[in-house]
Amino acid sequence: MAEKKTLIEVKNLKKYFNVGSGAILKAVDDISFAIKEGETLGLVGESGCGKSTTGRTIIRLYEATGGEVIYNGKNIHGLNKAEAKEFTKQAQMIFQDPYASLNPRITVGDIVGEGIDIHNLYSGKQRTEKIYELLNTVGLNKEHASRFPHEFSGGQRQRIGIARSLAIEPKFIVCDEPISALDVSIQAQVVNLLIKLQRELGLTYLFIAHDLSMVKHISDRVGVMYLGTMVEMASSEELYMNPLHPYTQALLSAIPIADPHVEKSRQRVLLEGDVPSPINPPPGCRFKARCRYAKDICSQEMPAFREISKDHFVACHIV
Repeated sequence: MAEKKTLIEVKNLKKYFNVGSGAILKAVDDISFAIKEGETLGLVGESGCGKSTTGRTIIRLYEATGGEVIYNGKNIHGLNKAEAKEFTKQAQMIFQDPYASLNPRITVGDIVGEGIDIHNLYSGKQRTEKIYELLNTVGLNKEHASRFPHEFSGGQRQRIGIARSLAIEPKFIVCDEPISALDVSIQAQVVNLLIKLQRELGLTYLFIAHDLSMVKHISDRVGVMYLGTMVEMASSEELYMNPLHPYTQALLSAIPIADPHVEKSRQRVLLEGDVPSPINPPPGCRFKARCRYAKDICSQEMPAFREISKDHFVACHIV
């Protein structure tokens, strides 16, 4: 089988925010990875670790403080206005909150058709037919085009958001926690829809989520973030079977198991202490204060993100 082409390459990406009084919040601090065509890269970690900021910086909702995001051989943070508009046709985003991400003042048809209008893709009858086609693709119907967002459930609203992201036929979609605001019974439906669309349309995903079981289900590879840095990355199967970083081990041990006998007898990895402030992160490894294996070197040097085995990368001094 031919090797898949790399679609997005992130090199030493940084995104800092000035929070006043000379303080700088390092939301994303020097991370690197690549995503191949047709692949789903899952991104997991605690709230505030920089997952969503990474996704938003990759598609230029935020301008990068440092580093590069390479798409088709070009750094997207160095594009001119015309090139940037063309890039938005290639990369879209599905937002976390299906209530806040849809304009309540316009109809679903206009929400889905907004990208079509901006890029002058269709007009008149063709535009209407395209909107109907998109709604049907995500499990809705053409009668929904004339309604407003408040008339839909959370799951239906997220389907509208998915239809909007597909309207200009992108190649790459950032799924920013698209299921976390939904009922558990609806989450699997939305994830299965995303998998179906990827298979039919050849899409590439960056899938950001808290639900580690769902990330395993949808992702080809998984990256684990902690306090703005990438601490581990491997194929989904390898990461879940053989987690190497102590933080990854703790995350995976928190996944509930349906068998009550196994759940009762297994040993969890409990983390003590609090996550350090991203405004003033400690020197060395940022996880050391909560790590039961920490050594002196962990306080002195930031561990390099290196390949331990084939396609399995870890940033840890003890591995």
